[in-house]
Amino acid sequence: MGGRTRGGDAVRAEQNGLIVVLAFGGIVMSLTQTLVIPLLGMLPAILGTSATNAAWVVTVTLLAGAVAGPMMGRLGDLYPKKNVLIGVTAVMVIGSVLCALSTSLWPMLIGRALQGVGIGVIPIGIATMREVLPAARLGPAIALMSSSLGVGGALGLPAAAALAQYGSWQWMFWGSAVLGLAIMVLMALRIRSLPAAKPDGTLDLIGAVGLAVGLISLLLAVSKGADWGWASALTLGLLALAALAFPVWGWWVLRHPSPLIDLRVAARRPVLLTNIASILVGMGLYAQLLVIPQILQLPVATGHGLGQSMVAMGLWIAPGGLAMMAVSPISGRLITTRGPKPTLILGSLVIASGYASAMFLMGSTWGVMIAAVITSSGVGLAYGAMPALIMSSVPHSEMGSANSVNTLMRSIGTTTAAAVLGVILTQMSMDFGGLFVPTETGFRVGLLLGCGVALAAAAVASMIPPPWETED
Repeated sequence: MGGRTRGGDAVRAEQNGLIVVLAFGGIVMSLTQTLVIPLLGMLPAILGTSATNAAWVVTVTLLAGAVAGPMMGRLGDLYPKKNVLIGVTAVMVIGSVLCALSTSLWPMLIGRALQGVGIGVIPIGIATMREVLPAARLGPAIALMSSSLGVGGALGLPAAAALAQYGSWQWMFWGSAVLGLAIMVLMALRIRSLPAAKPDGTLDLIGAVGLAVGLISLLLAVSKGADWGWASALTLGLLALAALAFPVWGWWVLRHPSPLIDLRVAARRPVLLTNIASILVGMGLYAQLLVIPQILQLPVATGHGLGQSMVAMGLWIAPGGLAMMAVSPISGRLITTRGPKPTLILGSLVIASGYASAMFLMGSTWGVMIAAVITSSGVGLAYGAMPALIMSSVPHSEMGSANSVNTLMRSIGTTTAAAVLGVILTQMSMDFGGLFVPTETGFRVGLLLGCGVALAAAAVASMIPPPWETED
């Protein structure tokens, strides 16, 4: 009995090590997404460029992550996931070093694009958990890994703001490089090398290029349409290119023996509805990240700003990230006992309640923090449920690819929210000392939008049928 207990303890310790390493990796990778936000005002001087060009330092990371995610997920299905995880992390480290050494725009953009590739750690990590962990531990582990998408961004913001205000901006990039190297070592030590889920497949490079063309065209048009003009030739041309590229890409992958994304699996009702709900939850997450920091930082003299510094703003937001991590065990327990569908519905309703409470609490820093904690808790519940729904509905050999597509859907949701809220807040603005700032009404409309998309996510989730039974 003692031997069996010691053996069981050793297995559990190995599983704990895997969960901690993968979750830590997910937090660091998501941290790189928001790393430069506090730097935006300084980047034109740092890189010797215009403010418009400097804004691409954020956009290029989003685009690279969106395009590379499905490809990294597919590589995780075709090759041992341990090797792919270490390789993806290495790409992020190279990008971080390049950013730290950059003194002009193009090296910084290339480095930020390489950092964006690192987001592939999250879907591949979830698929790895599915292969290694027993069913009883899978739900909580997936919830923790999935919540790292939001936790890294929320916790990284105050840290990056403090470095930008009191230290050297290069430190944040050197720091992410060091963290990435530590993660690579831990992955090499803690993750067992398992055979590929689909070793007989090939990487569809033509499909990857087609998907990249469609995604870049769509996301560029959505994210930059407000700056370029929604009726401009560039915006309309990119939308037209996306409208052409996606059908052609779909025609190609449906005929490919080993497609980048299996559209027949993606079209199954449980997978399709989960991905639609993911877009809406992504919108719900980003509405908060766009509205609440502005409320906190606008001068008190505007009548609705709270006059906080950049660092103080980050600290008031940080409890939301901690709440997201804190609810991940609850999300995992609910997934195990009640199922992922009720958990997703509950999470969406909690997000909606957070936005509703913000309508009454936005007049104080404590009130804004409480509303952010409620909303982030809902995101934590929902983010844990979505990959569990996906994995119960796709074959074992498609786990990495399917999870990366689900991560992509969340990115599309955040991009869409940024575009829509950007238009709302621009249209509902006022002149304050020569600067145009959003009005209180504009912020309230933004909060109502977040509440509305969260309720829509709950409605979509309620229509998800039982998972399609698949055989490996």
